[in-house]
Amino acid sequence: MELNGLLTEGQRAGTEILAVAIDPRERLDMMVQRVIEEGGLDPADAPDFRFLSDPGHRVIDRYGVLNPDDERGIPHPTTLVLDREGIVRWKFIETDYRIRPTNEMILEALTALD
Repeated sequence: MELNGLLTEGQRAGTEILAVAIDPRERLDMMVQRVIEEGGLDPADAPDFRFLSDPGHRVIDRYGVLNPDDERGIPHPTTLVLDREGIVRWKFIETDYRIRPTNEMILEALTALD
Protein backbone atom coordinates (compact mmCIF):
# COMPACT_ATOMS: atom_id res chain seq x y z
CA MET A 1 0.00 0.00 0.00
CA GLU A 2 1.15 3.51 -0.69
CA LEU A 3 1.44 4.51 2.97
CA ASN A 4 3.61 1.52 3.84
CA GLY A 5 7.13 2.67 4.36
CA LEU A 6 6.12 6.34 4.52
CA LEU A 7 7.87 6.86 7.84
CA THR A 8 11.45 6.16 8.75
CA GLU A 9 12.14 4.10 11.86
CA GLY A 10 12.87 7.31 13.77
CA GLN A 11 9.61 8.92 12.66
CA ARG A 12 7.62 5.80 13.57
CA ALA A 13 8.65 6.17 17.20
CA GLY A 14 6.67 9.41 17.52
CA THR A 15 4.04 9.04 14.80
CA GLU A 16 0.98 6.89 14.35
CA ILE A 17 -1.02 6.47 11.15
CA LEU A 18 -4.70 5.57 11.49
CA ALA A 19 -7.43 5.05 8.93
CA VAL A 20 -10.95 5.84 10.13
CA ALA A 21 -14.07 4.62 8.33
CA ILE A 22 -17.76 4.21 9.09
CA ASP A 23 -17.59 0.55 8.15
CA PRO A 24 -17.87 -2.13 10.82
CA ARG A 25 -14.63 -3.87 11.84
CA GLU A 26 -15.44 -7.02 9.81
CA ARG A 27 -15.87 -5.01 6.62
CA LEU A 28 -12.60 -3.16 7.20
CA ASP A 29 -10.83 -6.50 7.63
CA MET A 30 -12.37 -7.72 4.36
CA MET A 31 -11.22 -4.53 2.59
CA VAL A 32 -7.64 -5.01 3.79
CA GLN A 33 -7.74 -8.63 2.61
CA ARG A 34 -9.05 -7.52 -0.79
CA VAL A 35 -6.25 -4.94 -1.13
CA ILE A 36 -3.70 -7.67 -0.37
CA GLU A 37 -5.23 -10.15 -2.84
CA GLU A 38 -5.93 -7.70 -5.69
CA GLY A 39 -2.52 -6.10 -5.29
CA GLY A 40 -0.79 -9.46 -5.28
CA LEU A 41 0.82 -8.52 -1.97
CA ASP A 42 2.40 -10.85 0.50
CA PRO A 43 0.41 -10.66 3.78
CA ALA A 44 3.59 -9.31 5.37
CA ASP A 45 3.21 -6.29 3.09
CA ALA A 46 -0.28 -5.50 4.39
CA PRO A 47 -0.90 -1.95 5.56
CA ASP A 48 1.27 -1.15 8.57
CA PHE A 49 -1.27 1.13 10.21
CA ARG A 50 -4.47 0.57 12.12
CA PHE A 51 -7.98 0.79 10.72
CA LEU A 52 -10.57 2.19 13.13
CA SER A 53 -14.28 1.53 12.77
CA ASP A 54 -16.41 4.62 13.49
CA PRO A 55 -20.00 3.69 12.50
CA GLY A 56 -21.42 6.23 14.98
CA HIS A 57 -19.34 9.07 13.45
CA ARG A 58 -17.84 10.11 16.78
CA VAL A 59 -14.36 10.73 15.35
CA ILE A 60 -15.65 11.83 11.95
CA ASP A 61 -18.00 14.39 13.52
CA ARG A 62 -15.32 15.66 15.91
CA TYR A 63 -13.19 16.72 12.96
CA GLY A 64 -16.09 17.99 10.85
CA VAL A 65 -15.46 15.82 7.81
CA LEU A 66 -18.86 14.16 7.41
CA ASN A 67 -20.21 14.63 3.90
CA PRO A 68 -23.71 16.08 4.43
CA ASP A 69 -24.70 15.16 0.87
CA ASP A 70 -24.00 11.45 1.29
CA GLU A 71 -27.08 9.56 2.46
CA ARG A 72 -24.91 6.67 3.69
CA GLY A 73 -23.01 8.92 6.11
CA ILE A 74 -19.66 8.56 4.39
CA PRO A 75 -17.18 11.32 5.25
CA HIS A 76 -15.17 13.37 2.81
CA PRO A 77 -11.78 11.78 2.11
CA THR A 78 -9.54 13.52 4.62
CA THR A 79 -5.98 13.38 5.85
CA LEU A 80 -5.20 15.07 9.16
CA VAL A 81 -1.90 15.63 10.93
CA LEU A 82 -2.39 16.12 14.66
CA ASP A 83 0.18 17.08 17.22
CA ARG A 84 0.69 15.18 20.48
CA GLU A 85 -2.12 17.16 22.13
CA GLY A 86 -4.59 16.19 19.39
CA ILE A 87 -4.66 19.62 17.73
CA VAL A 88 -5.04 19.54 13.96
CA ARG A 89 -1.91 21.14 12.48
CA TRP A 90 -2.53 20.21 8.83
CA LYS A 91 -5.47 18.89 6.86
CA PHE A 92 -6.33 17.83 3.36
CA ILE A 93 -10.06 17.48 2.67
CA GLU A 94 -11.35 16.62 -0.78
CA THR A 95 -14.81 15.86 -2.13
CA ASP A 96 -13.39 13.61 -4.88
CA TYR A 97 -12.26 10.34 -3.28
CA ARG A 98 -9.75 9.81 -6.10
CA ILE A 99 -7.74 12.88 -5.10
CA ARG A 100 -5.42 12.23 -2.16
CA PRO A 101 -2.42 14.06 -0.74
CA THR A 102 0.98 12.85 -1.81
CA ASN A 103 3.36 11.17 0.60
CA GLU A 104 5.61 14.21 0.20
CA MET A 105 2.80 16.52 1.37
CA ILE A 106 2.16 14.36 4.44
CA LEU A 107 5.87 14.10 5.27
CA GLU A 108 6.25 17.88 4.98
CA ALA A 109 3.35 18.37 7.41
CA LEU A 110 4.88 15.86 9.85
CA THR A 111 8.29 17.51 9.61
CA ALA A 112 6.72 20.87 10.42
CA LEU A 113 5.65 19.48 13.81
CA ASP A 114 9.26 19.05 14.95
